[in-house]
Amino acid sequence: MLKRIHHVAIICSDYERSKHFYVRTLGLKVVREIHRRERNSRKLDLMVGNQYQIELFSFPNPPTRPTRPEACGLRHLAFEVENVEEAVEDLRRKGVEVETIRVDETTGRKFTFFQDPDELPIEIYEA
Repeated sequence: MLKRIHHVAIICSDYERSKHFYVRTLGLKVVREIHRRERNSRKLDLMVGNQYQIELFSFPNPPTRPTRPEACGLRHLAFEVENVEEAVEDLRRKGVEVETIRVDETTGRKFTFFQDPDELPIEIYEA
């Protein structure tokens, strides 16, 4: 019945700051941008490669994330990369703080975490 994940929705506290982070820093492609006047909300549809879509929403005064990373709900967002070291170098050049690279005990693959502007944990995982 289920084929694949269609999209992940993220609510941000500062739309322009988060748009810059996901588009300029992470390099995601903008599909469309919508202003929903009746809800005082904006929505930015983003492509990750050519498969998955992220919906970035803004709403007035959204509540903050209660804890990190074990809050109920989405634990983190993970992106596959070819080379974790190269991805980390690129992120650091762009001013993003990145945790130390670790190795998955089960798969032996490298991974690490960083945060978006609202402290949503984001993982990069080596293919």
